[in-house]
Amino acid sequence: MMTQRSERRGIHLDQSELLCKKGCGFYGNTAWQGLCSKCWREDNQRDKQKQIQDDWALAERLQREEEEAYASRHQKAQPQPAITTVGKCEERKTKEKSSKVNTVTKFFTPSTKTLPKKDAVPVETENSPSSSLSRQPTVETDRATREFIDFLKPLKPGREIFKQCRAFTESMVYKRDLGADELSECVQDFYQNLSDRLQTQFKGSSDRVESVMDEVEKYMMMRLYEEVFCPETTDDENKDLAIQKRIRALHWVTIEMLCVPVDEEIPEVSDSVVKAITDVIEMDSKRVPKDKLACITRCSKHIFNAIKATKREAASADDFLPTLIYIVLKANPPRLQSNIQYITRFCNPSRLMTGEDGYYFTNLCCAVAFIEKLDGQSLNLSSEEFELFMSGQASPQRPQASGASPPSSSSSASSASTTLNQVHKRLDLLTGLGVRQERVIEEAHQLESDLIDWSDGVEHTVQDVLERFPLETQTPSATTVTETSTASSAIDSDNVESDLLPPPLQPQVFAG
Repeated sequence: MMTQRSERRGIHLDQSELLCKKGCGFYGNTAWQGLCSKCWREDNQRDKQKQIQDDWALAERLQREEEEAYASRHQKAQPQPAITTVGKCEERKTKEKSSKVNTVTKFFTPSTKTLPKKDAVPVETENSPSSSLSRQPTVETDRATREFIDFLKPLKPGREIFKQCRAFTESMVYKRDLGADELSECVQDFYQNLSDRLQTQFKGSSDRVESVMDEVEKYMMMRLYEEVFCPETTDDENKDLAIQKRIRALHWVTIEMLCVPVDEEIPEVSDSVVKAITDVIEMDSKRVPKDKLACITRCSKHIFNAIKATKREAASADDFLPTLIYIVLKANPPRLQSNIQYITRFCNPSRLMTGEDGYYFTNLCCAVAFIEKLDGQSLNLSSEEFELFMSGQASPQRPQASGASPPSSSSSASSASTTLNQVHKRLDLLTGLGVRQERVIEEAHQLESDLIDWSDGVEHTVQDVLERFPLETQTPSATTVTETSTASSAIDSDNVESDLLPPPLQPQVFAG
């Protein structure tokens, strides 16, 4: 067993396993049973069509049986009916038959709620639930709408595109009771139809079509995010709690167990690891699937930088997946399954099928699937050691609990050596922190002294200026007053008709 453990196999994933099982060349997804979005939708629509046909066949058979039973009951009850009675019975049977057919048709036909007319005024009561689209628009939604309008202004079909997108998002209010898969199918159908029309409009210019579809996705998902992210009709929240609990239980997994080619003692590598963890956590704060994919892509690129800085050579795909698993274990991203499902359901399908975004997202799905199925064999451990570590009775960093079965001597020696190395590393880290603290305190004292000297210098400079240029207050003299009165009396000197003016009024005193 120890010989097998010493030959670490690592985590290997053939690149062909990332592709669609149908062999179309696009990237597959575990949420679609290993198929790409195109093949999965085709299979799903085919299955739904077959289910509808089977339901129709069942409904017709049940209707025939009910009609036969109805006819047999009336024949027994009225063996010699009158001619008028027979006519009424036939008329009643015809009405019931048409009613049953309509009922069956409504039952097996997908329900579409009628939208309110433009002239109709919606009646709202206090107890009626209000959707997120009818609430006061948020700052993000307003900004996304303005940016979408500004983007469409130079385009010839821009006005029509905006009208269609706004009408579709408003119609989604009446589909809130649908399941997540039905909502996803509605959005994906809209993407596909709009993309086909744009291909005709732009005469096959895929770059322009992709840029428009990116903005369409951003505008729509900013408005629909509250409705379609982790809806109540799914178990996404339970999956989030399960994967978080699973990752917390695997906190003891080390780099050596996953064969991760990363040395976090190198500052550049440690910085890349921290950035990768930050990006994968930041994914939950984004609202648009494209922005969430951008976080995954940045995280993956930081991983490649960390591997390259450690190995001093380009990283391979076999190095990338174990490192991505390690990053996910360290980050434990919030609402991981909900974000993956949200991207899978409402992202532009072409972005998931090709390109670096699709590649990195497929690897993230594989990493999550690996974590969910992780066992001792995957980590080159025996099943007994794996159970001890998972239960918390033992860990690679500390001795096992009393009463637990001891692991092998080689494993104990390896754990002891690892523990000693970590102790020495932490002591060196504490020593370095102590030196840095002393330097910070010394620089703080120097800064305080410099501030005191600067304050004293400013005070001495102000005193010197006041001594050299003392403030003098002057009282107005009689000459100045005379000059002022003379100037005021000469105000009307330019008036040539001043001699014709009557004399000024003199104050007079009257006896009371």
